[in-house]
Amino acid sequence: MLIISEEDVLKNYSMKQCIEDVERAFALSKRSEIVIPFRTLMHQGDDGAHTLYMPSFVPEINYSAVKIASIFPGNEEYNVPRIQSTIVLSESKTGQHIANIASSALTMLRTGAISGVATKHMAREDARILSVIGCGVQSFGQILAIMEVRDIDKIYLYNRTKIKAFDLKEKVTKQYPNWNGEILIVDSANDAVSKADIIVSSTSANTPVFSGEYVNAGTHINAIGSCEPTKQEYDVATLKKANKVVVDTLEGARVEAGGLVIPNEKGEWSIENIYSELADIVVGEKVGRENIEEITLLDSVGVGFLDTVCAASIYESF
Repeated sequence: MLIISEEDVLKNYSMKQCIEDVERAFALSKRSEIVIPFRTLMHQGDDGAHTLYMPSFVPEINYSAVKIASIFPGNEEYNVPRIQSTIVLSESKTGQHIANIASSALTMLRTGAISGVATKHMAREDARILSVIGCGVQSFGQILAIMEVRDIDKIYLYNRTKIKAFDLKEKVTKQYPNWNGEILIVDSANDAVSKADIIVSSTSANTPVFSGEYVNAGTHINAIGSCEPTKQEYDVATLKKANKVVVDTLEGARVEAGGLVIPNEKGEWSIENIYSELADIVVGEKVGRENIEEITLLDSVGVGFLDTVCAASIYESF
């Protein structure tokens, strides 16, 4: 079995390649019978600690994989990463387990790439201002992906603990030494939202972190943090204002996307108003954006077959 470290992933796998793989994976999901058993979530404590087990089988590329991802909010106390994950990749002719891939970096890249694909198809072509709400581990991948598909010249950062925003600013500045853009740290989420062409909401919030009344016409929103039915990053006003609400999978959204599940259960908004899955837009069955005034929203909870396709691509690069 090939052992692939986090360093190997970061050295050999670019965000550009990851976006291409994620887009290809969504297209594969429309033309072949991908097997996606519903993922298992195991809670481990009162502080929100949990582990996810996400299997999938992609027959067209002859690989299957199981991703194990642990999210432990209290890990800062122990100087251990909050999110840790690994992928066991198998080839599907004999079932041999051919690679164990440390996948925290891959998760960051793949999660970013979903937003990158959505932004590519749904944001305005002239979108230049990105606002990021929540500056944790995943936010860096979000910025990498969106910088890949749009010519961003200004980034606003907001985080409840401001030091994380400064840390992210430093990391992005080092990543793009020749970029002539500007990174500004603001004091409120609504301030960041009011300035944005593209919004990324990357938090673990249980209640909305910004108000829809501050979202401007023509904005695209990537909401990637609330992957449990009890979490809600954006409010009902945002949902009602959005012209198109898109999800990575309908099955996952109906069960895990708290931003949709909570208002649906309260009768404030119907989950039947979901416009499409992202795959429908990728293959051209649905239109991502029809005019410059539309507000579009992707609510992403993640899906296992994306990890399988990306893991296979990394394995084949060795």
